[in-house]
Amino acid sequence: MMSEKLPDAFTWIQNIPQATKWHTSSLSFCICHSASDFPNSTLNLIAQRNPNPKIPTFSIIVQSNNHPPLYLWTSKQELNINPNSPNPFDEQTITSLLFSFVESILTYTSNSSNYSTIKVPKPDPSMINGLKDIFNAVILTLSFLVCVYEAPLYLRENCLITLRNHLVTCHVRQATTSLMKLLGSNLEEQWMRSVNLAITNWIIERKDNNRTRTTAPLFSYAVSAYGLWKVQLYCPIEAMEVERSSNPTADSRLLFSLKFNQLEGVMQFNHKVVVRDKWIDVIVKIDNIRYDVIKLVNERLMSRKGAGEHEKHFPSRISLQITPTLQTDFISVSVSKSSNNPGRGFEVERSIEGSFDPPNSLGLRVAGREASTMTMTPWKFEQSVLGYTANLNWILYDSSVGGREVFTTKPSRFSIMSPRSWFKDRYARAYRSFTRRGGVIFAGDEYGESVVWKIGKGAMGRRMEWEIKGSIWLTYWPNKYKTFYHETRRLDFTQLLHLTIN
Repeated sequence: MMSEKLPDAFTWIQNIPQATKWHTSSLSFCICHSASDFPNSTLNLIAQRNPNPKIPTFSIIVQSNNHPPLYLWTSKQELNINPNSPNPFDEQTITSLLFSFVESILTYTSNSSNYSTIKVPKPDPSMINGLKDIFNAVILTLSFLVCVYEAPLYLRENCLITLRNHLVTCHVRQATTSLMKLLGSNLEEQWMRSVNLAITNWIIERKDNNRTRTTAPLFSYAVSAYGLWKVQLYCPIEAMEVERSSNPTADSRLLFSLKFNQLEGVMQFNHKVVVRDKWIDVIVKIDNIRYDVIKLVNERLMSRKGAGEHEKHFPSRISLQITPTLQTDFISVSVSKSSNNPGRGFEVERSIEGSFDPPNSLGLRVAGREASTMTMTPWKFEQSVLGYTANLNWILYDSSVGGREVFTTKPSRFSIMSPRSWFKDRYARAYRSFTRRGGVIFAGDEYGESVVWKIGKGAMGRRMEWEIKGSIWLTYWPNKYKTFYHETRRLDFTQLLHLTIN
């Protein structure tokens, strides 16, 4: 079935006439229709004329033939226009309106205080390429958030599915990517946390109502510039596929802590082209691989309804495959050796001590001791080649005797009960496998030297495309909370990167 046409709110606003030519006190634009059970209800964006014609108001409402309008959201920022202008909503005015909508979306995160010093860019149409597409993407995103939190049940589900289908199209994703580059990394994070908190609430509501699962709302994009390849991704934990979990399930407090988080990932590679006498080397080096699991609600709510902010998933495996999509003129690919994290040494000791000193006897004392030192490496980095594909894998191992891959195993009940297990208090110990925030950072100077593709000189001057495919596994083992519950989730992604051979 063909999807509905993307709503073009930009053109509608651009064509709003002078206030003196309005035949009613408001003008309406349909964002989406309700289900067939309620054919006369629509989700609309409206522009209202105020007593002061220089300051119109925009609202998102539910409009029905049988009921008065239901207001879900109203703009708060005053927008000054020239009511006598033949084109009151020119690009400058629409750009101002765009950023006021962006600021409204950013307020939906529960941790907005962390970004209080970061400023939204000043409205400047000359800075924005594709203003129309970006504006429409922002309207769709704002409508989605408003629907999740404010829309009545009879309208919400159908409109959310329609808006979701619009938001995941390539056209809207490209526009959103352009907006993220304009806002900068800090506001990008705030935007994604606002959106993914709403998505998490919607997924939980659908599960509670026994509805089918939504497609994974992964948002990712790639940048190829200045000798750098960068892939950025965000995904709510609740949207990731569960590969394995324990039985019985977790209690409600633990589930709350596990659900309201999102995965944030950055993969950066430095690349360069070296022209030899008879061939060309394309050299790709790891710059930074960073993954974090970030909470979507504030600490107060997490403490009141959850099991604590430190009960969350952690990365347990990262797998990346880098492949040239057109392999004409390729000769070979080489990878550097696999490597380990610096080892953690610890001593295993077994001893027997006893004494027997009966009166008037010589006495008996027995003592025995066995000690050995072992070194465990929590992360293992492996490289391999398949055809012209370079495979890069970071795998977390259980730091117990006979360590196993964490993402494929489950913790023993003894290790869960032991406070000295490596995964207990895992974000505060000196010899931890993660950052204090619960993520991982792999830098190029620690993990692998480079991947080198040797190419014939017939490729000179060609703009070449590389595909990066990846899988990330997140695992939960108990940290401080008393539970035997454990699970592993997985996320897959694909992006395209580019490089000119010259």
